Amino acid sequence: MDPVRLDVHDGVLVITLDRPKANAIDSPTSHALYEAFDRLRTDGTLRAAVITGAGERFFSAGWDLKAAAAGEAVDADHGPGGFAGLTELFDLDKPVIAAVNGLALGGGFELALAADLIVADAHAEFALPEVKVGLIADSGGVLRLPRRLPRAVATELLLTGRRLGAGEAARWGLVNKVAEHPHTALEKALVLAHTIREGAPPAIAAVKEVLRATEQLGIEDAYARMRGTGMHRYRAMLASEDAQEGPRAFAEKRAPRWS
Repeated sequence: MDPVRLDVHDGVLVITLDRPKANAIDSPTSHALYEAFDRLRTDGTLRAAVITGAGERFFSAGWDLKAAAAGEAVDADHGPGGFAGLTELFDLDKPVIAAVNGLALGGGFELALAADLIVADAHAEFALPEVKVGLIADSGGVLRLPRRLPRAVATELLLTGRRLGAGEAARWGLVNKVAEHPHTALEKALVLAHTIREGAPPAIAAVKEVLRATEQLGIEDAYARMRGTGMHRYRAMLASEDAQEGPRAFAEKRAPRWS
């Protein structure tokens, strides 16, 4: 059985990690996930993606320690997108939503952190327990988590490996939405994806580009970077037909027809 299943829902690519029992990720699975995210990047009919796990207990347990015990190296080749196909895929200009349907541990948490938005079931939990097996969360956890949470909270999670419940994660702003009804994170993530899909594709790409390029800068420097010559998606958005269509549709009181 393929470890990664793909479905398309009205322009949204649903990527399901399906490796019983814990949706753990080895090197071949990382490559398969990269192929899925690369399809999102290159397929003009796709506007967004949702990544989720099969079953109800695990989103992903992260790196497959059984594969490690069998000889897969800590620094194994995980493909162009890094671990899980996404953690080092820095030029993806379409949004990815993580629908966390259970435990997101280690690299599973890092995969969720690499997504743009997180929707979680109420029973979902997040943890980075790498220190307990002699490692650190170097597939983005130690880099991204302190930028998404207060530093003291992130440091505690990294040093202790304790689990963070969906409710607490939402209170800190790490999780965008918690599904009210059991096992509906995917459904809620698809609603969010289709809401994003209402925006103009060049504008969505420009948002991602500007965020990537400026999030560590002060406001003045961020303005200079955005107005500079290197922001290709931003420039393409300004020159696009969609930038004319949006105001025109608003004035005519109709839905825009993005080109």
